[in-house]
This record gives sequence, structure tokens and C-alpha cells, in this order.
Amino acid sequence: MRGPDGGQSAEGGAAPSSAGAAGSAPLEGVLVADFSRVLAGPMASMTLADLGARVVKVERPGTGDDTRHWGPPFSATGATYFESVNRNKESVELDLADPRDRALARELALRADVLVENFKPGRLERHGLGYESLAEQNPGLVYASVSGFGSAGGRDLPGYDFIVQALGGLMSITGQPDGVPGAGPVKAGVALVDVLTAKDATIGILAALAERARTGRGRRVEVNLLSSLQGALANQGQAYLGAGVTPGRLGNDHPSIVPYQLLATADAPLAVAAGNDGQFARLCDAIGAPELAADPRFATNAARVAHRSALVPLLEAGLATASARVWEDKLTALGVPAGRVAGIGEGLDYAESLGLEPTIPVHDRAGTEVARQVRHPITWTPPLPPRTQAPPALGADTADVVRWLRE
Repeated sequence: MRGPDGGQSAEGGAAPSSAGAAGSAPLEGVLVADFSRVLAGPMASMTLADLGARVVKVERPGTGDDTRHWGPPFSATGATYFESVNRNKESVELDLADPRDRALARELALRADVLVENFKPGRLERHGLGYESLAEQNPGLVYASVSGFGSAGGRDLPGYDFIVQALGGLMSITGQPDGVPGAGPVKAGVALVDVLTAKDATIGILAALAERARTGRGRRVEVNLLSSLQGALANQGQAYLGAGVTPGRLGNDHPSIVPYQLLATADAPLAVAAGNDGQFARLCDAIGAPELAADPRFATNAARVAHRSALVPLLEAGLATASARVWEDKLTALGVPAGRVAGIGEGLDYAESLGLEPTIPVHDRAGTEVARQVRHPITWTPPLPPRTQAPPALGADTADVVRWLRE
């Protein structure tokens, strides 16, 4: 952890964090100044906190992070939106328009190993919190900036996940095709672009910390929602760049694999992913139609893609003889990937049944369990005990942190 001169402090120079890491962790001793709010920035900083870093979240006095008020739904302790990305942090209320608070914010940044921010590009520079200014005194600082559209031509555009899903191309390939009931572009069911950007930001921060361990110097890491979305388009993006194909909406169908979609059964849709000819042949045997695997229209994946509209009704005719649950069990046993469409609770239960331990309890400052949350998805060997402090109340740590910054 960094002292106020930007050098490594032998004892960290900080008051003990109330987040209380359970055992050693990869980022133990790393101090993160979190000037971000809403989703992408806070998710990145929470990931660092889950990995052992001390994260001090700077919030506007009186109101705090916007997502503290985004609801319903609300839990017994606050807005579930805010709680989903702010565990294991400390909360400090500082008004960056106030010279005294601004000085404290700068002092925090000068002691930090990492700073995460998602203000509009150029805004923090006005408060003396820009990268160049801070790096002069704290050359080891890793300064992570998250924006909607970057710091060049899109610097003044507001960054909202929903808008980026539209402008970046994701909606153009998500939803039912024209001519089908309910046709039209739709967004993903979660703020997926924010989540992807958070993961990109975390990757950049960790890479910069690894470089700093060799060189002693930090660097600025910039991510933006549009670039993170387009970097995640994978095969769909390359279809356009490499083959001149403009992908369209296919509902739950896959553009390059058939069957890799929802298929109707006797009672409910079933996700079936026959990714190779062997799986397809076993699927055909299971539904009592082995001849389909030998039919020249369906014998290869390329042929199945070309004759999708002819194949799907034939598969669904066979699947109509039993329920989705029966087919899930039968096909899975045969090595054909298949699964019912589950709710979030059912999905968590399924993960639990597989021994994945998908959730953790979180505790208030007194050690009382107040909720359960989805755990950080990495599993460690040797085991890394999870950090389980509930998201902080607004300003819960202001007095302690301000006292430390004034020392």
C-alpha cells in the first residue's frame, strides 16, 4: 500500500480496513481509490476488493452512488442494484466541489495503488485528480478510466449500456427475426456491456500492476463501453470483417450451428446444442428418427445450416413425445448437451447441486449475516477464503478515512 509520497510504505500507512480480509489474498496490501459509480467501475473495483484489495469508495455527500436509489427491488438493507457491485468496500463522503474535501480526495489518490473512475473524460482533471497530475507525485499509480465512448470524439457522449447495445450492433443480432411474432431488436436481460467493460477494466488493472512489479511505474488504463462490446462480438464481428456477412437477428438460433437453439417439447422449450455430427446422430437416435442423420440435407453441419427450416420441425416432432425434463435427462445421458430454460433461482440451485457454491453470505460490521450474494466466480487452489463484508452504508467510513488522510 502506498504512502502519501507515492512510495511503498513499510506498514501501509493506513488505518486497518474495516473490510477485513479473511486470510491472505492476491491483492492484499493494494489500496484502491474508487471514484466510480453505477455498474462498470464499481464492478471492477469490487472484483479487486474480492481479491483482497482495500477499496475506498468516494461518494457524493447526501446522495452517494446513483444506484443506491435504483429500485425496486430493495432488500432489507438497500437497493439490490447497488448491493450487487459494492461489497467489501469502505464508503467516504467527499464533495469534490469543496476545496477541503478535494484536498482529501487528492491525498487519497496519492496514497493509492489503483484509482478507478468513470467521470466524463476531462472532468476529474478540473479537480486536480487527472492522471498526469497525480502520476507526477505517485508514479506507481495505476489509473483506470471507464467511459462510454472513449476520450477522443466520443468524450462528451453519455455512456449508458442500453444505448451502447443499440449503437454498437448487439441489438441488431439479438431478438426474433422479421416475420416472427415479437420480431424486433431487444437488449440483453442484464446490462451486459457494463459487465464486459468491468471485466476488461479489471484485466487492464491487473496487467498494469504486474508490469509495475517489474518497473516500479504505473500507467493509465482506458476502457469504454463501445470498444468492450465490439471486442465481445467474437464470431459475429469477424463474420462481417472477414466474410462481408452482416449478421441479423436469429432469435435463439445460432448463425453457424444447427441445432443450437430452443426446440419445442411436449410442455416447454428445450435448449439443444448439437455441436458436431456425432451429437446430432445421437439426438436423432434418441427421438426415434435415425434416418435424419443420414439424410444428405442434414448429414453435415453446413448442410443443416442450409436446411435449418426443414430440419427443425422434424426434430420438434420427435421431441413432442415427452417433456423437456425427460429430454434433458435422456439427452444429457447420451452426451447431447441439453437443458430446460430455468429461472435465476433454479440456475443457482443447479450450480449448488454441482458443488459450485454459487453464493456466499455477507455480513454487517458486527458480523451478522444480512444477505447472500453471488460469489466471485474464480475458484482457487489452495482455497482463498472469501471476503464477506456487506456493501457499506453511505459515509460509513468517512470519519476513519479522513482521520487517516490527515495524519
